This record gives sequence, C-alpha cells and structure tokens, in this order.
Amino acid sequence: MRLKNKTAIVTGGASGFGEGIVRKFRAEGARVMIGDINGDGAEELAGELGAGVVARQVDVSDSDSVSAMVAAAILAFSKVDILVNNAGVTHLPGPLEDIAEDEFDRVLAVNAKSVFLTAKHLVPHMKGNGAGAILNVASTAGVSPRPRLSWYNASKGWMITATKSMAVELASSGVRVNAINPVAGETPLLKTFMGEDTPEMRAKFLATIPIGRFSQPEDMGNAACFLCSDEASMITGVALEVDGGRCI
Repeated sequence: MRLKNKTAIVTGGASGFGEGIVRKFRAEGARVMIGDINGDGAEELAGELGAGVVARQVDVSDSDSVSAMVAAAILAFSKVDILVNNAGVTHLPGPLEDIAEDEFDRVLAVNAKSVFLTAKHLVPHMKGNGAGAILNVASTAGVSPRPRLSWYNASKGWMITATKSMAVELASSGVRVNAINPVAGETPLLKTFMGEDTPEMRAKFLATIPIGRFSQPEDMGNAACFLCSDEASMITGVALEVDGGRCI
C-alpha cells in the first residue's frame, strides 16, 4: 500500500502502459482518475476496478478539456497528489520529409502540448498543497532514436527536457517531476511503431533489447509506482530507462 491515501490522474489510462499504471496504483492504495480520449474504455476499466476509480473522457491536446478533467478530479478527490502524463501517439514509420504536416501536429499536440496543458491547469493546485509528483511517460526514442520515427523521437526528447526543467523549477514548491523511458511494448501502439506486426519485424525490434522481450504494462506500473511514491522523495528530474538494456 505504498500509495495509500494518495490520489492520481493517469492520462491515456484506459489501455497499454497507462492501464498498467492505473492497475498498479489502485493495488497500492491510490484513488485514480482514468483520463482517456476513449471514454468507453476508461469507463469499462473503472467499472472493473470498482470503488476508488473514476473515468473521464479527455482530449489532452485541448485546454478546456484538460481543465475540466482537473476540476473533476479535484471535485472527486478533494486534492490531486499525482499526475501521470501517459497519453501518447506516434506516426507511421517513414522518411522524415514524407510525414504529413497534420501527423506532425498531432504527435506534438498529444505528446508535448499535453504536458504543458496539464501543468498549466494542475501545477497551481499542487503548489497550493506544497506537494505533488508528476510523471511523464517519455520513451527510449528520446534517448536513442530509431530511424524513420524522427518526429515521434523529437516529441519524446522534448518530454525528457521538459521533465528536467519542470523538476528544477518546481522543487522549491515541493513538487517532484520525473519521467520513465519505456522501450517498445505490448500495447496498441506497437504495430504503429513497427509499421507492420510480423514475426520478422518483431524479431528485428527484439534484437535491439538485451533482455530479449518487449516491455509490459506491469513493468511501467512498477516503475511509476516507485517514482510517484514517498520512497522516491529525494528523486526528481530523472528519466528512468525501463528498457531491458536497449539504451546501453
């Protein structure tokens, strides 16, 4: 029960890594709001997990939608202790000059602008409480980029730099900010990363991961739980690679 009496918002929490984080947080005693563009998926997971979990449909790239989510979380929980910026998208692999402008805009809106918007609407609340933990789900792509995913790589590099900058600025307010860098995992985005889900493509990706397997939602849940718990009270500004050794 490392998160007993804590409350959290997890964006993109209805599936993939976000779902793993939601499940772990709830198992460790936190009350959780699942924020997701897939409102039905969020409702389904909240219904499965029962008391202490609420769902909220949100577009993390829209200021009014994020503001409403934060207000709903504060109304439901009285305060918000933890924010996990997990919602993310990518573009299909391709030459950087061939990626459509609307794809670029979407990747930056969901992966980067969302961090700005959640900070804008939730950081004042955390400052007022004198405490808080923010976790940004970045990627090994921001540290060791794969070719043909240039604008996704760039968006995750942005998240890592934002994490460090936020950590420095908010430390004196009692708010810690960290990131985790997953490697490709068994999530709905895997096929998009690879371009096609074939045994050959999976083998190619797995060959870059020394531990020899894709990351699982449970791996992200475990790392997120530690970084957002009081056990990590001296840790801020890190981007923890949860990657089976890919970035070595």
